[in-house]
Amino acid sequence: MYLNCHSFYSMRYGTISPEALVAHAKKLGVKRLALTDINLISGVFDFVKECLAADISPVVGVEFRNGDELRYICLAQNHAGYAEINQHLTAHLLAQNPFPSQAPKFKNVYVIYPLEILESYTQLSSHEYVGVRHWEFNRLFRYRQKLDVAKLVLWQPVTFLDRPNYNLHRLLRAIDHNVLLSRLSVSGHASAYESFVPPTELRQLFAAYPDLIKNTERLLEQCSFVFDFPSPKNKKIFTTTQEDDLDLLRKLTYDGLQYRYGRNNKEATKRAERELKIIYELNFGSYFLITHDIIRHAKSRGYYHVGRGSGANSMVAYCIGITDVDPIELDLYFERFINPHRTSPPDFDIDFSWDERDEIIDYVFKRYGREHVSLMATYNTFKGRSIYRELGKVFGLPKPEIDELINNPTANHRNEHTQYIFKYAPMMVDFPEHLSIHAGGILISEEPMAAYSALQPMPKGFPICQFDMYVAEEIGFAKFDVLSQRGLGHIKTCVDIVRENHKVNIDIHAIQDFKKDPAIRQQLIDHETMGAFYVESPAMRQLIWKLRCDNYLTLVAASSIIRPGVSSSGMMQEYIKRHHNPAATTYIHPKMEELLQETYGVMVYQEDVIKVAHHFAGLTLAESDVLRRAMSGKFRSKKEFERIVEKWYANCKERGYPDEIAKEVWRQIESFSGYSFSKAHSASFAVESYQSLYLKAHYPREFMVAVINNFGGFYNTEMYVHEAKRYGAEVNAPDINDSTYLTRIEGVTIWLGWIHVQGLESRTIEAILQNKDVQGPFLSFQDFIHRVYLGLEQLTLLIRVGAFRSLGLSKKELLWEAHFFHHKAPKSVAQSQELFEWEEQRFELPVLVSHDLEDRYDEIELLGFPLESAFTMISETPVSKLTAKQLLGLMGRNVKIYGYMVTYKSIRTKNHKNMAFGYFIDHDGEFFDTTHFPQVIDRYPFRGKGVYYMEGKVIEEFGFPSIEVYNMRKCGIKMDPRAIG
Repeated sequence: MYLNCHSFYSMRYGTISPEALVAHAKKLGVKRLALTDINLISGVFDFVKECLAADISPVVGVEFRNGDELRYICLAQNHAGYAEINQHLTAHLLAQNPFPSQAPKFKNVYVIYPLEILESYTQLSSHEYVGVRHWEFNRLFRYRQKLDVAKLVLWQPVTFLDRPNYNLHRLLRAIDHNVLLSRLSVSGHASAYESFVPPTELRQLFAAYPDLIKNTERLLEQCSFVFDFPSPKNKKIFTTTQEDDLDLLRKLTYDGLQYRYGRNNKEATKRAERELKIIYELNFGSYFLITHDIIRHAKSRGYYHVGRGSGANSMVAYCIGITDVDPIELDLYFERFINPHRTSPPDFDIDFSWDERDEIIDYVFKRYGREHVSLMATYNTFKGRSIYRELGKVFGLPKPEIDELINNPTANHRNEHTQYIFKYAPMMVDFPEHLSIHAGGILISEEPMAAYSALQPMPKGFPICQFDMYVAEEIGFAKFDVLSQRGLGHIKTCVDIVRENHKVNIDIHAIQDFKKDPAIRQQLIDHETMGAFYVESPAMRQLIWKLRCDNYLTLVAASSIIRPGVSSSGMMQEYIKRHHNPAATTYIHPKMEELLQETYGVMVYQEDVIKVAHHFAGLTLAESDVLRRAMSGKFRSKKEFERIVEKWYANCKERGYPDEIAKEVWRQIESFSGYSFSKAHSASFAVESYQSLYLKAHYPREFMVAVINNFGGFYNTEMYVHEAKRYGAEVNAPDINDSTYLTRIEGVTIWLGWIHVQGLESRTIEAILQNKDVQGPFLSFQDFIHRVYLGLEQLTLLIRVGAFRSLGLSKKELLWEAHFFHHKAPKSVAQSQELFEWEEQRFELPVLVSHDLEDRYDEIELLGFPLESAFTMISETPVSKLTAKQLLGLMGRNVKIYGYMVTYKSIRTKNHKNMAFGYFIDHDGEFFDTTHFPQVIDRYPFRGKGVYYMEGKVIEEFGFPSIEVYNMRKCGIKMDPRAIG
């Protein structure tokens, strides 16, 4: 009898989770139940699973609304009906058209209208009904001439379970309408009667209308939703048959074997055959071929990619070019990617440059058909402070009071409204609030996507389905992760610059050659990693230094142990210590030595969790994988996780391990696995690091220009400009004849691009570049202002940034001329359109004194940083010229040093006190690190960008020097001479 139930996926409307809804139905003895969320199917698959577990027959559908206006409720008679509902919902959501008052002529869907439909629509089709709610009985008389009792059904909407949930519903509606609760209209929320009335009580309410009860039960009995959850839902065949897919995959694999391993490599051939066999048995051939097809298209467009994730454990993926990670070299086992015991489908993570990803996604939609492709959704949920802020607005609290409520929740808030907020806020936690786009997940289905979900638009134009990765996984989808990052943009841009400037074509995927490159080895030994993907941060540079990293395999480990879980648990320091003295390593148990000898007994990779859980504690491979995924936040069943934890300790006890050993091993798993990488993932990151390091080692200035032009990295543009100078570049401010929109390099000379000039409008840049392209270089300042008409403000910016410095006049002379010609020029016609030749005018001006310091101030204002050393601007004479290179010879000594702050990182100690790590540049432009303990940072805090004078003790750890600061102050800078005048 319940044909219109809402879960909390009726966002900012429903108040019941699908699990709670089904649990309540079971408690009331309900045997058939329909979920009809508003314009969404997000809860369908969770609802169906819960119903099957509770021995309830699930019925699924959608309630169609335009805002607050209910149009109709649709119930799927079968799976085909579910697809029809999704198609109808998709069509209107994507077109952003309102739903019509009359439903389409469905073939496998029942439609229930509200009574109001009888005002204008009386000829109901065989699949159409009118719903009657018990509080509407008095309205039936009005429609008595139009009523056919056979077309009436009992309609008891379910939106909440009790009175507090009704109040919560009204709060959600007020949030949705962005109005005060007192201003929420009656039509804006559900009736107070929309609770889960027990079946016996419902029958009593409709006792006078027994036909409605019979009609409703008969309608629901004719609806069913049978769904095969675990069966694969991805596109099954890439070519024409499964056999052809495997033949093609085998051919591509063996073509790649020769490129990757040379001829007649028996070990590689044997592993390739084993992998191909598993791929065939698990019907995964098309998944590999589609991924290969996406990458093939990207390469045809000149795009670069990095393949990572668990898929990088596959040698087939390595051979066909999906990844650049060699599983044989790294001893990666394919079963981490696909194995018969794995509880979830695997996936590839494919990174593209930030400016190319959308084009790749567009190709996937066009290649595989819009009916079969969608991006994946995530649920944005109500959390923490946002709940209190939203409820505060609903009750009309002023912002200061809301802030106080959030910042001091334990304070004694006596306001009546705040008491309500504290009562209802916890009830809203984790309620879905709206759908958003998953970072990169794409689904490519065999059946049209309507068989699984409706689609809805997103701002970028690619539609998303209405469920998240967990549901996708549970119903049998293996997603394709197409992601973006700026590190690949650095690589592509640099390769393009090298090709254009040096006529050299670089095979950036020849990673097997890079691993043997002595220049890269030296780059690592010297920890010269700024600009290189994933290894440029101060923390990573320190780790490379401490490990004395000089090879790819050590870098792979470093890429994982830098992660928060390993480092915060203390295992990173332990790993470094054991790395330098493996012979002194002690293992907590002989079994752990057997499993983790490669990493000196430290769990570094996600695979280590699986190995330890399976071989140490005797969990099955499936349970071990659940454990790994649960600790990575990728598994939803708390009960299953709790069962595995119990089994861990029971198995350890059964195997005779002392309790303290079982607890310590569990602690190590628990402390790090939530942040750990799979070994293949770390190896993929290390591949991209090596690609970056190759370019920096051989073409450092070009590489820095590429980093600057991709506007991404750990540091800001100033630091990459500084790094280019360290490698011999001459860096110039934008020049009117030599600069382009982006930064460019010619030989050792770099001209910053116009895009870096703050306040310079895009139309100004476009006018300069277009005119220069058509008429050639600007010969003088007067030539420029006669060819390009600019407002005085834009012209002044160009002068102050030094754009005309090559034309023979000082900035002050240029400013004088700019004002002179600007006041004389007609404002309506651009000078470039003048009909007659103009004559250069000569001016005799008094001596206008300029100072280099004025240029530094202009650069700071317009570029964000000075192009000369910041040390030239400090107002004091340095009392020390100590440099970073001298620190290693001063261990344990107190020193004084000046440093230009690059960045700093604040952390909280175990005692919840502040401390910080600093990163500075010395007088010579070299980098050094500092440590600031709580008592020091509280007394001598960082005060923004600038040069700092510091006193402290030089300390050393594994050959890495730093300064433990005990006194610090920021140096003053010389005043702008123009301000003095």
